[in-house]
Amino acid sequence: MAATVEGVRHRTVEANGVRLHVAEAGPEEAGAPVVLLVHGFPDLWYGWRHQMAALAARGYRAVAPDLRGYGDSDSPPDASSYTTFHVVGDLVALISDLGQPRVFVVGHDWGAIVAWQLCLLRPDLVRALVNLSVVYHPRRPEMSPLQTIRAACGEDHYMCRFQEPGVAEAEFALYDTKYVFKKTFGMRKPAPLVLPKDKSFFDSLDSDGTCPPWLSEEDISYYAEKFAKTGFTGGLNYYRCMDRSWELSAPWTGAQIKVPSKFIVGDLDITYNAPGVPDYIHKGGFKASVPNLEDVVIMEGVSHFLNQEKPNEVSDHICEFFSKF
Repeated sequence: MAATVEGVRHRTVEANGVRLHVAEAGPEEAGAPVVLLVHGFPDLWYGWRHQMAALAARGYRAVAPDLRGYGDSDSPPDASSYTTFHVVGDLVALISDLGQPRVFVVGHDWGAIVAWQLCLLRPDLVRALVNLSVVYHPRRPEMSPLQTIRAACGEDHYMCRFQEPGVAEAEFALYDTKYVFKKTFGMRKPAPLVLPKDKSFFDSLDSDGTCPPWLSEEDISYYAEKFAKTGFTGGLNYYRCMDRSWELSAPWTGAQIKVPSKFIVGDLDITYNAPGVPDYIHKGGFKASVPNLEDVVIMEGVSHFLNQEKPNEVSDHICEFFSKF
């Protein structure tokens, strides 16, 4: 069952060989501007519920799929089916189904990575972009993503720990699923997420396992219900395809993102506090890679899941930016 959120309707779209569960809000008539909202890990369409209401109130048709491997969408069994190229293909098919030649796009976490890639591969489909948490780095031919992470943070970085199939899943299974989400959503330590091998994943997180004040027990229950059904393998497979996506993206080495863009991140976000990222953002590297980057917003005292922690502020930033187009 999809969550009952006022004003949100649900359907299934056949896209690129998978069935995607899609949540929508706002006007249904042809011609209404579409905003495609792309979630990350461990998340669902539901993470955008606040933005969907705000966008719908301003006349946008907000469209938030569960990505492949998540929620009520299909989960291909082959781990190699989760490259960014697969997921961009799903979104291209979804955009075609929506009947709009161009859409606005918002991404968070892995959704931001996919949204950057969509703008790189199919800029003709994107009117403007707002990405949360994850900056765009042009492809570096000399080092793969995992090699770069190991060089900067060591083998115990969480993305390295996620690589071996079944290992992270077994750790996640040791805990009640509601506790998993309370711990994950409660992270606030502004530092790379490193998981010493003598500790479990969740023992390494800085949160205390209580429900964050910006979530309700009902919100946690929805996440727990969906992930108890699907497991976490689909989402983890995105990490396991990182280097494969890098290999396939060789033709776009050094390519810029030319779509008009805005970037928002919390100053407590682990992504903002990764080695080199603040300098990259503030000293010209990011703007050189995304020449039509029109605005960067650093939200003070805000952590990774900013679209839910500060929903009104994030929604206002998104709507303000898209209103220019």
